[in-house]
Amino acid sequence: MTTVTDSIEATYQVVRAAALAAAILLVLAVERWRPHERLRPAWGTNAGLFAIDALVTATVCGGCGWVVAAWATDRGFGLLNSLRVDKWAAVVAGVLVLDAVSYFWHRANHRVKLLWRFHQVHHADASFHVTTGLRFHPGELLLALPVRLGAILALGVPPVGVLVFEVVFGVANLLEHGNFDFPRRLEPIASRLFITPALHRQHHAANWCDLNTNFGTVFSSWDRLAGTLHPSDGDRHVKTGLPGRNAAHAPSLRESLLLPFTRSVRTAR
Repeated sequence: MTTVTDSIEATYQVVRAAALAAAILLVLAVERWRPHERLRPAWGTNAGLFAIDALVTATVCGGCGWVVAAWATDRGFGLLNSLRVDKWAAVVAGVLVLDAVSYFWHRANHRVKLLWRFHQVHHADASFHVTTGLRFHPGELLLALPVRLGAILALGVPPVGVLVFEVVFGVANLLEHGNFDFPRRLEPIASRLFITPALHRQHHAANWCDLNTNFGTVFSSWDRLAGTLHPSDGDRHVKTGLPGRNAAHAPSLRESLLLPFTRSVRTAR
């Protein structure tokens, strides 16, 4: 039984990694084909943070989202399991609710000083580029882990629902950080449903007002309902980066890792 479980968990990890790798290659190709602007991405720092994040999360968690979901399903634990919701309806509900949880957690990262200390590392990238979507302090990911697992457990998301969500969420995260724009005619339609690069670029603006908008990752509906949606489009030039920080000095990998433990800029209220 353990061998079968380990095999399924390994497959889960491979599928998730393959989807994210394909998304990165796709966005890099689109950025090269029709970039929003010419940039000098912080390849080394962003790739370094991603490598450290991958090592830390693999060591601490691995496929724990799938494990928690499988445990809840086997024991009938969680709201969806208690209501005996159809499997695929539960998958859809899981994606929607987990994305909503991510929205509120993201807002908390901007308002709670401790959380912002770690989240500011993500915003310290002055070049808005697909690799910015890989740029997170490992401390931020560890702080988010109990929230994500608690939501999976309480809702009773089926294991396949966790996989679908993590693939959709991961791909959306990379797409929205892309240095490209949707065609003008498509942008208004897409942004009514999803967070586009133009919307998320606004969120990375180097001023506190715009920084407190467009918190979503997959669906733009949570921002619209909460009143935090701020329309934007590809024609708008947005100076991105951390407010109050010299954009000419790109923080190194070491500086990025130490940033939460140095004097923090104010929370983005």
